[in-house]
Amino acid sequence: IGMVMVIIMGHIDLSVGSVAAFVGIIVAKSMSEWNVPWPFAIAMGLVVGALAGAWQGFWVAYVGVPAFIVTLAGMLIFRGANQAIGQSTTIPVPPEYSFIGSGYLPELPLPFDFNVLTMVLGLIGAGWIVWNEVRLRRQQAKIDADRAPVWVSVVKVVLLSAAILWAAWLFATGRPGTSFPISGVILLVLVVIYSFLTNSTVFGRHIYAVGGNRLAASLSGVKDRRVDFFVMMNMSVLAAIAGMIYIGRATASGPQDGNGWELDAIAAVFIGGAAVSGGIGTVIGSIIGGLVMAFLNNGLQLIGAGADAVSIVKGLVLLLAVAVDVISKRRGGPSIIGLMMRRRDKSAEVIEVPAVVPTSGTNTSSQPADLPKV
Repeated sequence: IGMVMVIIMGHIDLSVGSVAAFVGIIVAKSMSEWNVPWPFAIAMGLVVGALAGAWQGFWVAYVGVPAFIVTLAGMLIFRGANQAIGQSTTIPVPPEYSFIGSGYLPELPLPFDFNVLTMVLGLIGAGWIVWNEVRLRRQQAKIDADRAPVWVSVVKVVLLSAAILWAAWLFATGRPGTSFPISGVILLVLVVIYSFLTNSTVFGRHIYAVGGNRLAASLSGVKDRRVDFFVMMNMSVLAAIAGMIYIGRATASGPQDGNGWELDAIAAVFIGGAAVSGGIGTVIGSIIGGLVMAFLNNGLQLIGAGADAVSIVKGLVLLLAVAVDVISKRRGGPSIIGLMMRRRDKSAEVIEVPAVVPTSGTNTSSQPADLPKV
């Protein structure tokens, strides 16, 4: 989610995994050795992530060092700090903290054979699909744009809602004690917040404006340095959240946590339709790209593929996705995800310009008749 905003701005962040590991080791050590209660440890992790992001954002926004160099240095610095703080050992976390990474929605004392909260979450998701489609069609009607046939919208809504409800049912009727994971709830909340932030706020519009044309945005009054600073800081805060969720799931923090996370995040964003040149990308697209990467990982492992084959396939998929995106943009078309999710726009009408028909006296001089002709 945070990486798509960084790439929209035309930057890249290579320190994601190291920041996550750095925050994870601090949170784990604060709880296990310093006896800090887990709520305060989480708050501490968020503050540390914000400070790490502010450090990198300062160099990118106000000093002018390219983000690639700054975050490459950050990757080395925070990885070394992780190993120094943890002394290259594994530090466990208390059992009450692990629910963040491995916990599930609780069971309600109701006479049902499924998890009620999980099904409520699925119904909310299906309702949002219906509401979003209705809102879209109303907006298209308001601006007199061409709309897809009603049956297309109905089929799309039915299929998406059925998929959401089916997934919710599978989670809700799983083995006793399991339902929709807490980490999934955190992800959904972040998706909603950042979708609103990027689509419906001034700051979100500034991100796209600076990423699309920095000079034009600056001349329009957008404080591009401030946008750079907060985008980089936001990325590290989200990396801190990911690191804290991971140690909750793994029940410990170690020196190898977060290795390769930045590469998976970058690949997911580009597979999700972000432009290499910046200015284009969506939160939903990055989530779809992340799901594609997860399906590749899990699917190849289920069929018995080795780590070498998984890496090769993921690299080829990333290369193909970016190549198709570049070729499509060169021809004026949408990205891969944009091609799948694009909505019909009203085609430009061809307006015939009437030909100029010469009238009588066209070649007559416009000089008044009472003046002598030269």
